[in-house]
Amino acid sequence: MNARLDHTPAGVFRCALGVSYNGSSYQGWQSQASGLTVQDKLEKALALFTDLPSVTTLCAGRTDAGVHGLMQVVHFDVPLQRETMAWMRGTNRYLPDDIAVQWARDVPTSFHARGSAQSRRYAYVLLESPVRPSVDAGKVGWVFRPMQLEPMQKAAQTLLGEHDFSSFRASQCQAHSPIKHLLRAEVSRRGAYWRFEFEASAFLHHMIRNIMGCLIAIGTGQRPTGWMAEVLEARSRDAAAPTFSPDGLYFLGPTYDAAFGLPDRTPGFDWLP
Repeated sequence: MNARLDHTPAGVFRCALGVSYNGSSYQGWQSQASGLTVQDKLEKALALFTDLPSVTTLCAGRTDAGVHGLMQVVHFDVPLQRETMAWMRGTNRYLPDDIAVQWARDVPTSFHARGSAQSRRYAYVLLESPVRPSVDAGKVGWVFRPMQLEPMQKAAQTLLGEHDFSSFRASQCQAHSPIKHLLRAEVSRRGAYWRFEFEASAFLHHMIRNIMGCLIAIGTGQRPTGWMAEVLEARSRDAAAPTFSPDGLYFLGPTYDAAFGLPDRTPGFDWLP
């Protein structure tokens, strides 16, 4: 890492990493006793590289089992220095092939991967086909019925702004409040693939997957466009569609104040259909 920043306590160095991963083989991000999470694999790799007993990371946003990450951001404190390129190459040496550190940066102790995030971005990639996915199995969601673009676009716009999103909240959600501010909700299509993109101050547990269930019901004509507003207003999980598959969900990453000097996106951000 580069020379210690003046506002970092002597002997303590804070580093931020941008991490990408295929979540298909993992039980989500957050560490579990099984050790089969992305956080577990990353922290084990960091400990091996630094030769420390343990390294504890804090992330920008936890992802569920099967959900992928293109730019998960974490920070950690360690009592040693490394060049930023060394953090990338050294940590990747001990990571499995489906997890990779994309970048590393020195950050002040005032930086917090979760607390400093101004917004978070997700994309859901969906295959519309009478035949299930094969080559991209686990990397896209799937719907076999034809869908219409305009009804889904109109329904998505209903959700913009600050609302109580209780209708889209999992029962095990630990968020203090169901009120979130949805900044962007876009729907587009390229060939047989649909891309849904969302940006918000923060998201509730399963919020996007529950919204996806409703959008697909509308897009396939099973529900009218106005149903989305009714679901939102109901503030009840019972009013919404079933939770949709995690396969096509990607955490695109958080946004931060430019003063921190962190990348806005990471390699692979735009490869999705």
